[in-house]
Amino acid sequence: MFSVPEQISNATKANFEAQLALITVLTNKVFEGAEKFVELNMTVAKTSFEETNAITKELMAAKNPQEFFNLSTTHAQPSAEKILSYGRHLANIATSTQTEFVRAAESQIAETSSKVLALFEEVTKNAPTGSQNVVALVKTAIGNANASYDQLTKTTKQAVETLEANLNTAVNQMTQVTAKDTTRASIKK
Repeated sequence: MFSVPEQISNATKANFEAQLALITVLTNKVFEGAEKFVELNMTVAKTSFEETNAITKELMAAKNPQEFFNLSTTHAQPSAEKILSYGRHLANIATSTQTEFVRAAESQIAETSSKVLALFEEVTKNAPTGSQNVVALVKTAIGNANASYDQLTKTTKQAVETLEANLNTAVNQMTQVTAKDTTRASIKK
């Protein structure tokens, strides 16, 4: 049978290793999200540059103001749709990174909490007589901390879902406005 100090030492070491593993996982998730963000921006910049060159050449070749206006109108809708698509991709990267981040943290915290509770149960088995009130108080504190974390997790998930829904609504509204503006511009031709 292990002594209490030895149990606490082993638990502390295991907790430190678990925290280090969590930090490693979270750091990797942040870097993955950053890589996706950079890749998206590089692709958008390259594509935008190439398309802008082609459109500029077309506009410069216009023979009169009406043809210039018609070409401008023709290219307005695809550009607006590309901006909206970029926004969707960016939101997707942020949401997936945040989801992975929360999932990793939840898993690690649940595991650590159960280990702490198991250690506490083991240590309190040999608690001296009369310490039941202290043991109950510590168990209540651990339970309250876990409940607070669960509530924070639920609130964070709700906030992310709300943000994603609002972003989708805004993108849909912008798409509709862009389509209407392009239709109006086409009618004026």
